[in-house]
Amino acid sequence: MTTRLRRFNDTARAAADRLEEPVREARALALKLGLDPYPVNYWIVDHDEMNQLIAYGGFQRRYPHWRWGMTYDRQRKQDQFGMGKAFEIVNNDDPSHAFLQESNSLADQKAVITHVEAHADFFRNNEWFGRFAGDDDLDAAAMLERHGETIQRYVADPEIDQDAVERFVDAVACLEDTIDQHRPLAADRDAERRPPEDLRDKLDELRLSESVREAVFDDEWLDALADAEASAAALDHPRADILGFLREHGMVYDDESGEAVDMEPWQKDVLDLLRREAYYFAPQKMTKVMNEGWAAYWESLMMGEERFADVEEFVTYADHQSRVLGSPGLNPYKLGKELWEYVENTTNRREVVERLLRVEGITWRNFHDAVDFAAVQRLLEPAEPIESVGSDTLEALAALPEDDPRVDWETLDRALTDPDAVDVERYPWKVLTYEGLAERHFSLVKPQNRGFLGRVRRAELEELSRYIFDETAYGSVETAIADVEKTAGWDRMRSIRESHNDVTFVDAFLSPEFVESNNYFTYEYTRSTGDFRVASTDPADVKKKLLLRFTNFGKPTVAVFDDNFENRGELLLGHRYNGIILDIQQARDVLERVHALWGRPVNLMTIRKEYDDHDIEVARRRNREPEPTEVGVRIRYDGDAFEEFGLDAELETRIQASDIDYDTKPEEWLS
Repeated sequence: MTTRLRRFNDTARAAADRLEEPVREARALALKLGLDPYPVNYWIVDHDEMNQLIAYGGFQRRYPHWRWGMTYDRQRKQDQFGMGKAFEIVNNDDPSHAFLQESNSLADQKAVITHVEAHADFFRNNEWFGRFAGDDDLDAAAMLERHGETIQRYVADPEIDQDAVERFVDAVACLEDTIDQHRPLAADRDAERRPPEDLRDKLDELRLSESVREAVFDDEWLDALADAEASAAALDHPRADILGFLREHGMVYDDESGEAVDMEPWQKDVLDLLRREAYYFAPQKMTKVMNEGWAAYWESLMMGEERFADVEEFVTYADHQSRVLGSPGLNPYKLGKELWEYVENTTNRREVVERLLRVEGITWRNFHDAVDFAAVQRLLEPAEPIESVGSDTLEALAALPEDDPRVDWETLDRALTDPDAVDVERYPWKVLTYEGLAERHFSLVKPQNRGFLGRVRRAELEELSRYIFDETAYGSVETAIADVEKTAGWDRMRSIRESHNDVTFVDAFLSPEFVESNNYFTYEYTRSTGDFRVASTDPADVKKKLLLRFTNFGKPTVAVFDDNFENRGELLLGHRYNGIILDIQQARDVLERVHALWGRPVNLMTIRKEYDDHDIEVARRRNREPEPTEVGVRIRYDGDAFEEFGLDAELETRIQASDIDYDTKPEEWLS
């Protein structure tokens, strides 16, 4: 299947016709740059249709639910009051479907198309997205449409109460992020919760005499031990996939009998469908910064540096791009793009430095004094025929050695033979290869990155020199730079794109150098002044704060600790406390939904912070933050009322989060 345009109606035909060439050429450029996107179907939609698609999460058909209308109304008002315009939406599917708003300017449409091609590449090549589809062909639009039709049939079924369906969907939708996104959908979900072996079986193998057994291992003691070990096993191996657990063990509360009863077949079906959708959307939430940054990076390169935007379009594009990247708060486009650029720059710097450290007379100790960085900068500049491609420079390009890997010789031959066959002025990249484009856009020679090479730190130089095993030596800086692989940065970026998610991406590449050069900081609400203030500029604090924002979609991590708490059939959940407290009212609302899927009382362990009024006043006078007291609590909901209890010290310790929550490497998650 090839990339093509689709129209919803005749009024969009004119808008679609003018985009035929940009769609075709953007795809060709993306492939030249080493991207490997899904085929993309582009749809032209009007303003109202775009808002509907955004409400439905990028798909034309979803299951019936009131929240789609709420999302639609919020998006419509956001556009109406100038709080943000949606230029496009694209979904993870094969082929991908991208929806362009017909009122966009041509400059905006081109930017959207280049952005979408990069998204389609990320969808296709990031392993977290592949874990959902596995070896099967991905057809998400059809899957979601089937789900919608199934739930609609249950709503229309006269044997099923419509309100009951809506309430059940509400409960499941509220818990859609309580899955174990690090495990495949079909993983053995109870593998870690198998009960310990009964000591009685081991005693039978020992063949002890009855007198010895009764004297040392009486039945009451054995029963107590078995209960304690079973409880410890449940608590030691909490289960992150709460939705999956409720699907297997949950019940519903029957108002007539006043007891928990088994779920109806339609309820289990709905839970299965919505849980599957949660797993489908999980990778998009897990890679928001990476994915948007990846798309913003390649869009910027194609539209600006490769002049995909015409001269008269560039100012419009630059204005809109600056607004997107300049949005306040934690901006995934800006953070992601800057991190990808940092990966590219550091990889290219390492490639250059490793070559220079092999030059006779240059060591890690004298590197900054021995290297003429201005001269190295000139040597890294792309060759003139590669940098200035145009109809009047094709002969110079043709004069390069015929085996030069930077030149697309077949296209160059067509351009020389028939100038009308290849529009080199508009699309100079057509006569270059991936290697040629990598040299043309080598990051260390760009104006904004001048000086990056010279900022390499002595510690990094020492480490690099220690692990240089290639004995190749260079007699001069010129010969060393001639050996630099200009594709190193892009190659490394594609490799990282395959396996990482936002947590591991930030963990691996948000270095002190990055934080300091981009002026990142943390801020917190202060109880002493009642406002927000800068809390820290320490790179370690910035990284930790970001990791906490991205762990578990930025939401509290809650797991199942016991399904027979205190031997009463109650569900015990635990909030993996990492220093950030829960909103107790929201936690109670969620417990009500969990109760609807468990059918019996539910409990939630968490830790709250309590402040003494006197301590707050003293802290205010001394311009510092008061120290809270952390108190473990268990919130219980029985279907009618909430109760709060103190939490045992042992349980309080067990729900404390560990560094593994945000310091796990992708190979451990993807093994």
